[in-house]
Amino acid sequence: MVKNRKIFKICVIGSGYVGLVAAACFSKLGNKVICVDKDRNKISSLKKGVVPNYEAGLDKLVKEGVKKKHLFFTSAVSEGVQKSDIIFIAVGTPSKDTGEADLSAIEDVARYIAGHLNSYKLIVEKSTVPVRTGKKIRETIKRYSKKGVEFDVASNPEFLREGRAVNDFLSPDRIVLGVESKRAENILKALYKPVKAPVLVTDINTAELIKHASNSFLAAKISFINSVSLICEETGSDIEKVALGMGMDKRIGREFLDAGIGFGGSCFPKDVSAFIQIAKKAGVEFRILEEVKKVNSGQKRHFVEKIKEELWTLKDKKIGVLGVSFKPDTDDIRDSPAVDIINMLLSEGTKIKVYDPKAVPKARKVLGGVTFCKDVYSTAKDADCIALLTEWEEFRKLDFKKLKSLMKYPFLADGRNFLDKNLMESLGFKYTGIGR
Repeated sequence: MVKNRKIFKICVIGSGYVGLVAAACFSKLGNKVICVDKDRNKISSLKKGVVPNYEAGLDKLVKEGVKKKHLFFTSAVSEGVQKSDIIFIAVGTPSKDTGEADLSAIEDVARYIAGHLNSYKLIVEKSTVPVRTGKKIRETIKRYSKKGVEFDVASNPEFLREGRAVNDFLSPDRIVLGVESKRAENILKALYKPVKAPVLVTDINTAELIKHASNSFLAAKISFINSVSLICEETGSDIEKVALGMGMDKRIGREFLDAGIGFGGSCFPKDVSAFIQIAKKAGVEFRILEEVKKVNSGQKRHFVEKIKEELWTLKDKKIGVLGVSFKPDTDDIRDSPAVDIINMLLSEGTKIKVYDPKAVPKARKVLGGVTFCKDVYSTAKDADCIALLTEWEEFRKLDFKKLKSLMKYPFLADGRNFLDKNLMESLGFKYTGIGR
């Protein structure tokens, strides 16, 4: 914490993956933070320092904040709004069937805020929202609030990677502030003063667009390298070396050039679909992003076909799945490629056992007809194939000789190109990856 700086009273509405990280990190910086969520059971657990989602370092920050009385939890929006100077909106914006973002929770929060404004407040979008949402928030609050109460609306998009969210918040690549007044700009600059990162100040519309454009570009990069991987498989080229050669060009960079079973999670699939709809409303046909979605979906089917090609028929084959979260270091299974692949394999009549270091409790709620195991080795017992779908670091450190001895047929299908192909083959495994 920086000495002699203003301590802000902050309300964060929403205690999901984004809201809870923001609340905990703002409290870490020395501010007084009230985190609001309508889920009373969740709030009760958080008051005891129990974090509902796995995120490296987050449980420690929450416990510290509660202990030092910098971080509070409540289900009463009125308490959070009335006691705070800055209000962050961090509720979900899930996809509708059309691909558009569902903003009903944002509108509800805006109306709740309006009903409890008692003095000037700075209301900040933290949720990922379509461009021009800030305008709607302002109109809604103005419509339902008491006349004469001043407020500002701003946008402060998050760029947090699950599994690294705490570090990304406290040591970000950049801080984007979309504001409509100098007052709002000064408040947010003062709030983020302890965080050492470049600050970009824009209007609200631009800030909102930066978030969707950033995630969609990264998703496009992943789909591009996955398309290249298909060419590699047909020509005998190595996608790992292709990606390395591309990434050495500073204009391209190596990040997000990892071929595999595709992207997932709560951000990329949702944000790509939303950006397509945003473009359509603006009269733009964003065909590139339509293809990004198709390629991403096709990678999952391609991986299943690779397993089928090796095992011939899949009916009654036993497959051990390693990893069900959409990426390592998180228990998030939303839009996880692993879940889709497991369901595809089940539809072919396979018998599946699953192990994941953190995501099994959530996977139990969405996956039926599978056996969940306590470790990798029980997952591998009598398996015709091990499918590695999430690149947890512990999977790199396995006793592969023991793993092989437990399997009925030593076939490794590496959906993340995580393991050393040459090493696996030298140990007697039949190995297949993506683009290798």
